[in-house]
Amino acid sequence: MQNLFRLLPSVDKFLQAFATHKELAWISQPMQREKINQFLDLCRQEIRDQVITDPEELAWEKLVTRAASFVCSQSRPHFRRVLNGTGVVVHTNLGRSILADSAVEAVSDACRYYSNLEFNLATGKRGIRYAHVEDLLCRLTGAEAALVVNNNAAAVLLILDTWAKGREAIVSRGELVEIGGSFRIPEVMAKSGAILKEVGATNRTHVRDYENAINENTAVLMRVHTSNYRIIGFHKAVSQEELVALGHKHDLPVIEDMGSGNLFDFSAYGMMPEPTVQQTVAAGLDVISFSGDKLLGGPQAGIIVGRKKYIDPIKTNQLNRALRIDKMTLAALEATLRLYLDPELARTHVPTLSMITADASFLKAKAQRMKQRLKRRFSDRLDLTLVPSVSRVGGGAFPEQDLATTLVGIKGRDWSADELKNAFLATNPPLVGRIEDDWFCLDPRTLDSRHMGLVIEALQEAFEGLGKDGLKDKEYKK
Repeated sequence: MQNLFRLLPSVDKFLQAFATHKELAWISQPMQREKINQFLDLCRQEIRDQVITDPEELAWEKLVTRAASFVCSQSRPHFRRVLNGTGVVVHTNLGRSILADSAVEAVSDACRYYSNLEFNLATGKRGIRYAHVEDLLCRLTGAEAALVVNNNAAAVLLILDTWAKGREAIVSRGELVEIGGSFRIPEVMAKSGAILKEVGATNRTHVRDYENAINENTAVLMRVHTSNYRIIGFHKAVSQEELVALGHKHDLPVIEDMGSGNLFDFSAYGMMPEPTVQQTVAAGLDVISFSGDKLLGGPQAGIIVGRKKYIDPIKTNQLNRALRIDKMTLAALEATLRLYLDPELARTHVPTLSMITADASFLKAKAQRMKQRLKRRFSDRLDLTLVPSVSRVGGGAFPEQDLATTLVGIKGRDWSADELKNAFLATNPPLVGRIEDDWFCLDPRTLDSRHMGLVIEALQEAFEGLGKDGLKDKEYKK
């Protein structure tokens, strides 16, 4: 064992060899040194565990290749791209919506060049960043005024801090939801300084419940979209119109947290009807908030629209500066909203919309092509099948909606579905799918055909890690 330890090269020998290695040129020398030391520690552990017993396994030619692979894989950015084969379109854990090409270009320009973020080109004086999107939002929704903050929770916080701090906000018990990451509406309301006044029962709330709760300390009437859950059966909720009428009767603003919020009518594509932002504005709600990165298909943002008399005080709230959006978000949001000026252009160019509305027959044909391409390349190592199944919208939107799809099922002849899944998570980029009936499955709904080459590369890399000659390499790639 001591003789094997002595065969391990020095860190400096590896550094000299890597100096001319093109694939490692992007990695700084301090990081290379750190990763080489980690690699040598792994080698020493393998010697102790008698995984390495033959001096030939420590030959320089073998070690330098393995070390380069280890350094490269271990130096990858922690935050990076993945291939989404899950079929969940607005996948919260995978970054929610991906941007339209025009939005990506707008972000690139905002990063690469100076901009008129807060500069009025007409007057040559300081401008207001919200002006870049306010007119678009008003035009698209029918609202009188608008502003944007960094996410929808921030929007709710800012609205309530402005209009209900130290006073009561009346909300139905059935709408006190918890969203992903254990964030709850009551806690967000408490942080704003608003006093939560619950009314009704979990499954049934009436107009009289709100009216009986109104007193001299009431500040707002509030609706919250239940987003990722539904109450069915013996159920009653107060409509937008009913609550607006009650609010106007008592001169109280009516606000609504729409959650996902959509500018596109999905019911035309066979989906369950959901109120659009336009319909909610038309119903007379005074202040409405919704997300920019869910059904809208834009960047993470909290969008606030409504009547000018209620929006203007929100804009001047000092908390607004702490919650404002940056130039990259603003650029992406404007580019996305411009596509919505033509609904069909938005449907075809905003990836979230095009994936959600993709036809089942189109997806089946796409799955068949994917299967054939994989079969030509990996028929000696894989069994492949087509699996009728469903996709999900995700992001808390349309929780009851099944989207018909056809999955490509993959089964390794020598590996379990879990082994395949773990191997694909270690590829570059990682390939994320789902397991159904012991098949590792890929949903063509969320895999761009243009990226099929990357899927094949991920499969090849996974097989190399799972192969008999690559067992130790697989450990390093983790």
